[in-house]
Amino acid sequence: MRHALLALVLLPLLVLGPPGTGAALAAPGAVDPAAPGWVWPVDGPRIIVRPYLAPATPYAAGHRGVDLGASGSGAEVVAVTSGIVHFAGVVVDRPVITVRQGQVLATVEPVTPLVAAGDRVEVGQVIGLLEPGHCARPCVHLGVRVAGEYVSPLLYLGGLQRAVLLPLD
Repeated sequence: MRHALLALVLLPLLVLGPPGTGAALAAPGAVDPAAPGWVWPVDGPRIIVRPYLAPATPYAAGHRGVDLGASGSGAEVVAVTSGIVHFAGVVVDRPVITVRQGQVLATVEPVTPLVAAGDRVEVGQVIGLLEPGHCARPCVHLGVRVAGEYVSPLLYLGGLQRAVLLPLD
């Protein structure tokens, strides 16, 4: 039982720190900073309209990204990181842009592309214009996959509360 409880406390330490930085302990309420070379995809207040919700299994329901508030339809959407445009087009009925940086794929939608697959983009470069319809209010959906697995984009954008190891007794 003690080992199970310890594992539940330690597990967030393995997944909450920005990738590549290790998970350092922080004061309660401390928030992770953005990973180096990452920015929010839209300007304005940092509003999370709908948070990331990991599915219980790879095919279960969940929200495999975050919906971030935007100023309105037509807002400029920027590359959250530097990389190569992996995809720019329509999936089902929604315009999507995916930027690849190594094994990391960052996808924004619904965004009308101003770039094409194969283009090199730099962090903060305008890559498209926000389309309406994803949320009740203007928002952009940002999803991040690492080696094919979805992770919370807030691991890269910052804003997650840091895990704190507490004594068991």
